[in-house]
Amino acid sequence: MCVMTTPTMAPWNLGLRFGLELAALAGFGITAWRLTDGVWRWPAVIGVPLAAAVVWGVFNVPGDPSRSGEAPIAVPGAVRLAIELTTLGGGAAAFILSGPRPVGITLAVTVVFHYAMSIDRIDWLLGRRRSGPAQTANRL
Repeated sequence: MCVMTTPTMAPWNLGLRFGLELAALAGFGITAWRLTDGVWRWPAVIGVPLAAAVVWGVFNVPGDPSRSGEAPIAVPGAVRLAIELTTLGGGAAAFILSGPRPVGITLAVTVVFHYAMSIDRIDWLLGRRRSGPAQTANRL
């Protein structure tokens, strides 16, 4: 029986992920601006990125060192990974859909690079099946 250790992320990779988060939110806002008009434009421009940010910030895996370690709503690691990929990949897709395609492609490539450099964390997340605060994931 092998106990999984909590992975650490290099500070540069945490900074990169923060930049990717901001870029994804910008992509959602720009796309909302371009796809809506009239009375719904401003609510969409504010609401779509805000909704993405709330989901990103609330649904976490307890003890995730790349986050605060806190989990307002605890979810399994696979769910958290799906949220991250949907948000960051969706931000890239939003740029590709709405306008500066090179920005979207660059963002997509950078997201892939970030996760390639975070393989230990991905392995850790996928091993987190339970969402209680005192979880210890074991592998046989």
